[in-house]
Amino acid sequence: MKETGAQAVKLETSAELAPIVRFLVRRGIPVMGHIGLRPQAVLAEGGFKAKGRTDAERERVLAEAVAVAEASAFCIVIEGVAESLAREITQTIDVPTIGIGASAACDGQVLVVNDMLGMFDWTPKFVRKYADLRGEIDRAAAAFASDVKSRRFPAEVETYFSKKPASP
Repeated sequence: MKETGAQAVKLETSAELAPIVRFLVRRGIPVMGHIGLRPQAVLAEGGFKAKGRTDAERERVLAEAVAVAEASAFCIVIEGVAESLAREITQTIDVPTIGIGASAACDGQVLVVNDMLGMFDWTPKFVRKYADLRGEIDRAAAAFASDVKSRRFPAEVETYFSKKPASP
Protein backbone atom coordinates (compact mmCIF):
# COMPACT_ATOMS: atom_id res chain seq x y z
CA MET A 1 0.00 0.00 0.00
CA LYS A 2 2.91 2.33 0.74
CA GLU A 3 4.41 1.68 -2.68
CA THR A 4 1.16 2.20 -4.63
CA GLY A 5 -0.49 4.84 -2.48
CA ALA A 6 -3.61 2.68 -2.13
CA GLN A 7 -5.74 3.42 0.90
CA ALA A 8 -7.52 0.05 0.90
CA VAL A 9 -8.05 -3.13 -1.08
CA LYS A 10 -11.29 -4.46 -2.55
CA LEU A 11 -11.67 -8.21 -2.62
CA GLU A 12 -14.34 -10.29 -4.25
CA THR A 13 -15.26 -12.22 -1.16
CA SER A 14 -17.27 -15.17 0.06
CA ALA A 15 -17.95 -16.72 3.45
CA GLU A 16 -14.91 -18.96 2.87
CA LEU A 17 -12.68 -15.91 2.28
CA ALA A 18 -13.77 -14.05 5.41
CA PRO A 19 -10.67 -15.31 7.30
CA ILE A 20 -8.48 -13.60 4.68
CA VAL A 21 -10.36 -10.34 5.22
CA ARG A 22 -9.79 -10.66 8.99
CA PHE A 23 -6.09 -11.52 8.41
CA LEU A 24 -5.55 -8.40 6.29
CA VAL A 25 -7.50 -6.06 8.59
CA ARG A 26 -5.55 -7.26 11.64
CA ARG A 27 -2.39 -6.26 9.79
CA GLY A 28 -3.63 -2.75 9.15
CA ILE A 29 -4.95 -3.19 5.61
CA PRO A 30 -8.49 -1.82 5.20
CA VAL A 31 -10.63 -4.20 3.16
CA MET A 32 -13.77 -3.53 1.13
CA GLY A 33 -15.68 -6.74 0.45
CA HIS A 34 -17.51 -7.49 -2.81
CA ILE A 35 -20.39 -9.98 -2.83
CA GLY A 36 -23.16 -11.10 -5.17
CA LEU A 37 -22.17 -11.01 -8.81
CA ARG A 38 -18.38 -11.17 -8.76
CA PRO A 39 -16.95 -10.25 -12.18
CA GLN A 40 -13.64 -12.06 -11.66
CA ALA A 41 -15.53 -15.26 -10.83
CA VAL A 42 -18.03 -15.27 -13.71
CA LEU A 43 -16.39 -18.21 -15.49
CA ALA A 44 -16.65 -20.33 -12.35
CA GLU A 45 -20.20 -19.14 -11.67
CA GLY A 46 -21.65 -19.55 -15.16
CA GLY A 47 -21.60 -16.01 -16.48
CA PHE A 48 -22.90 -12.56 -15.62
CA LYS A 49 -26.14 -13.41 -13.83
CA ALA A 50 -27.99 -11.66 -11.03
CA LYS A 51 -27.63 -13.37 -7.66
CA GLY A 52 -30.04 -13.96 -4.81
CA ARG A 53 -33.07 -14.84 -6.90
CA THR A 54 -33.51 -18.31 -5.42
CA ASP A 55 -33.83 -19.13 -1.72
CA ALA A 56 -30.54 -21.08 -1.65
CA GLU A 57 -28.63 -18.35 -3.44
CA ARG A 58 -30.22 -15.70 -1.26
CA GLU A 59 -29.09 -17.50 1.91
CA ARG A 60 -25.56 -17.91 0.50
CA VAL A 61 -25.16 -14.23 -0.43
CA LEU A 62 -26.59 -13.05 2.90
CA ALA A 63 -24.19 -15.40 4.74
CA GLU A 64 -21.30 -13.95 2.68
CA ALA A 65 -22.29 -10.41 3.66
CA VAL A 66 -22.54 -11.26 7.35
CA ALA A 67 -19.25 -13.17 7.37
CA VAL A 68 -17.34 -10.41 5.55
CA ALA A 69 -18.82 -7.68 7.78
CA GLU A 70 -17.96 -9.69 10.91
CA ALA A 71 -14.43 -10.12 9.53
CA SER A 72 -14.12 -6.31 9.79
CA ALA A 73 -14.46 -5.19 6.18
CA PHE A 74 -15.08 -1.42 6.32
CA CYS A 75 -17.84 -1.66 3.68
CA ILE A 76 -19.25 -4.12 1.18
CA VAL A 77 -20.00 -3.73 -2.52
CA ILE A 78 -23.18 -5.60 -3.43
CA GLU A 79 -23.34 -6.30 -7.15
CA GLY A 80 -26.19 -7.63 -9.25
CA VAL A 81 -28.53 -8.93 -6.56
CA ALA A 82 -32.28 -8.88 -6.10
CA GLU A 83 -33.58 -5.66 -4.51
CA SER A 84 -35.10 -7.38 -1.49
CA LEU A 85 -31.79 -9.10 -0.74
CA ALA A 86 -29.82 -5.85 -1.04
CA ARG A 87 -32.30 -4.25 1.36
CA GLU A 88 -32.00 -7.15 3.83
CA ILE A 89 -28.20 -7.10 3.72
CA THR A 90 -28.10 -3.33 4.25
CA GLN A 91 -30.44 -3.64 7.24
CA THR A 92 -28.60 -6.66 8.69
CA ILE A 93 -24.93 -5.69 8.64
CA ASP A 94 -23.27 -2.83 10.50
CA VAL A 95 -21.04 -1.57 7.69
CA PRO A 96 -22.06 0.58 4.71
CA THR A 97 -23.21 -1.12 1.53
CA ILE A 98 -22.36 0.18 -1.91
CA GLY A 99 -24.69 -1.00 -4.65
CA ILE A 100 -23.91 -1.70 -8.27
CA GLY A 101 -26.99 -3.28 -9.74
CA ALA A 102 -28.37 -3.90 -6.26
CA SER A 103 -31.09 -1.21 -6.07
CA ALA A 104 -31.41 2.06 -4.22
CA ALA A 105 -31.71 0.10 -0.95
CA CYS A 106 -27.93 0.24 -0.49
CA ASP A 107 -26.22 3.03 1.45
CA GLY A 108 -24.37 4.29 -1.64
CA GLN A 109 -23.94 3.60 -5.34
CA VAL A 110 -21.12 3.08 -7.82
CA LEU A 111 -20.93 2.48 -11.57
CA VAL A 112 -18.05 1.60 -13.84
CA VAL A 113 -17.13 4.94 -15.42
CA ASN A 114 -16.76 3.48 -18.94
CA ASP A 115 -20.29 2.07 -18.68
CA MET A 116 -21.95 5.24 -17.39
CA LEU A 117 -20.15 7.35 -20.01
CA GLY A 118 -21.43 5.12 -22.82
CA MET A 119 -18.11 3.73 -24.00
CA PHE A 120 -19.54 0.32 -24.97
CA ASP A 121 -22.40 -0.90 -27.16
CA TRP A 122 -23.67 -3.22 -24.43
CA THR A 123 -23.95 -2.48 -20.73
CA PRO A 124 -25.60 -4.38 -17.89
CA LYS A 125 -29.26 -3.73 -17.13
CA PHE A 126 -28.38 -1.75 -14.01
CA VAL A 127 -26.28 0.86 -15.83
CA ARG A 128 -27.73 4.24 -16.65
CA LYS A 129 -25.76 5.88 -19.43
CA TYR A 130 -25.12 9.52 -18.61
CA ALA A 131 -23.30 10.22 -21.89
CA ASP A 132 -22.63 8.69 -25.30
CA LEU A 133 -18.86 9.03 -25.46
CA ARG A 134 -18.58 6.02 -27.77
CA GLY A 135 -20.72 7.90 -30.29
CA GLU A 136 -18.63 11.05 -29.80
CA ILE A 137 -15.40 9.07 -30.21
CA ASP A 138 -16.76 7.34 -33.33
CA ARG A 139 -17.72 10.74 -34.83
CA ALA A 140 -14.33 12.26 -33.94
CA ALA A 141 -12.41 9.28 -35.38
CA ALA A 142 -14.46 9.39 -38.60
CA ALA A 143 -13.86 13.15 -38.96
CA PHE A 144 -10.12 12.64 -38.38
CA ALA A 145 -9.97 9.83 -40.96
CA SER A 146 -11.88 11.96 -43.48
CA ASP A 147 -9.54 14.92 -42.93
CA VAL A 148 -6.47 12.72 -43.35
CA LYS A 149 -7.80 11.08 -46.53
CA SER A 150 -8.68 14.46 -48.05
CA ARG A 151 -5.36 15.97 -46.84
CA ARG A 152 -7.18 18.62 -44.77
CA PHE A 153 -5.15 17.37 -41.81
CA PRO A 154 -2.60 18.42 -40.93
CA ALA A 155 -3.24 21.97 -42.09
CA GLU A 156 -0.66 24.72 -42.22
CA VAL A 157 -1.36 25.76 -38.61
CA GLU A 158 -0.50 22.19 -37.46
CA THR A 159 2.70 21.94 -39.51
CA TYR A 160 6.29 22.93 -38.70
CA PHE A 161 8.33 24.78 -41.31
CA SER A 162 12.03 25.56 -41.63
CA LYS A 163 13.06 28.81 -40.06
CA LYS A 164 14.05 31.53 -42.48
CA PRO A 165 17.66 32.61 -42.17
CA ALA A 166 18.15 35.91 -40.36
CA SER A 167 18.67 38.99 -42.56
CA PRO A 168 22.15 40.67 -42.36
